Amino acid sequence: MAQMRVFGDEHGQQELLRGEFHGSSSDKGDNSSNKKARAGLCGLLRERKVLELARGKRRLVEVPYTATLAHAANALLAGRVSAVTVAAPPGHWIGAGGSMIVESDPATGAARKHYIGMVNMLDIVIHIAEAGQDNEDDDLDRRMAVPVSSVIGHSLEGLTLWTLHPNTSVLDCMETFSKGVHRALVPLESSAPDTIVAVELVESAPAYKMVTQMDVVRFLRDHGAELGAVLSRTVGGLGAASEAVLAVASRTTVIEAVRTMRAASLTAVPVVDAPVDAYVLQDGRGKKVVETFSATDLRDCPVARLRAWLGAGVTEFKEKVAEYRREGGRRPLDSAAAGDGGAQATDDGYDTDDEDDTAAGRGGGEEEKRMVTCTMESTLGEVVEKAVENHVHRLWVVDEEEGLLRGVVSLTDVLRVVREAALGEDQELHSLQDIVSS
Repeated sequence: MAQMRVFGDEHGQQELLRGEFHGSSSDKGDNSSNKKARAGLCGLLRERKVLELARGKRRLVEVPYTATLAHAANALLAGRVSAVTVAAPPGHWIGAGGSMIVESDPATGAARKHYIGMVNMLDIVIHIAEAGQDNEDDDLDRRMAVPVSSVIGHSLEGLTLWTLHPNTSVLDCMETFSKGVHRALVPLESSAPDTIVAVELVESAPAYKMVTQMDVVRFLRDHGAELGAVLSRTVGGLGAASEAVLAVASRTTVIEAVRTMRAASLTAVPVVDAPVDAYVLQDGRGKKVVETFSATDLRDCPVARLRAWLGAGVTEFKEKVAEYRREGGRRPLDSAAAGDGGAQATDDGYDTDDEDDTAAGRGGGEEEKRMVTCTMESTLGEVVEKAVENHVHRLWVVDEEEGLLRGVVSLTDVLRVVREAALGEDQELHSLQDIVSS
């Protein structure tokens, strides 16, 4: 359960589970070494802490473990988030990945609730798709009435629930997020010793907030002047783009796409102008990319129409969802979801950790999501700006002449190359200081 499986990030996530943080070890040296490192990009990222990123976030959007899938789907849409935490009474559950993340009473320290995992819309649709394989006529309402706790771990993201100590540096947070972890809970007051400054599976605190990859990338954008030359380097030059990119054809049905995305541990795929492949997922390189299909598209679909629309092609499905949104479809998905057992309304402040949700589209209306691309010659600064401005977690890399697909740059890639550049610069600074001192 604690081993998260993903093609590019498997080794890195196994390192996380064993507690092997190579970048973090550099922070454990003597004080003189640390003082030397307080310069340049690496110094900035070491000095700043994840608590700074968490303070401006709203409280968690959560659902109780007894909530139905319909309630969970409503919470995703109403909260404009791509995942919700699932809370249960303490002492009765083993958390996802063996985690033990507890909310405690601020006065007594007694455990009040246990966060046992996260659920996103892909988990819910996978559950529907699997049920449909056994009995196509099975009633959707009955399938959506099962408890949300029963679908934890259907997709990769829900297999493990992480926390970051509030004193974790942004640099160490970037190490975690560069290995495929998309989000982590940050306790506002940690019970763990201050010497623990990395990802943890055990925590007890009065309150938590969620920090995501997008929060860190937004921090990088806001401190662009201090990042130096790394943002002016090209995507191709930094090795930020992955040339292995799996795609689906526009006429691939949603249910086929979901099943294969789950098998390949993907949360989004490019939609290409190509015939439907017998294996559903196909090599997207050299093909015209027309749009993106992601878990956010599934979340925006009304539950009452979800089953009927799963048989539509992905392009037709996105058109149906867009039309629903234009007609004011951001209301709760299910009238029953407003009752007991639904999402906990935790804060009035607006915030989102949406994946692939454009800034223009957050408030509804006529604007529709648009595909965001870059080229191998785009600078990393341009990629960061596009990702933050359009609130997308990946940019498809296309050629400049015909717009044919060449690869993908994800937020994981962005954080990886910035961290590598910071550590490389830090090593050079140490070398120069050693030469001067000798």
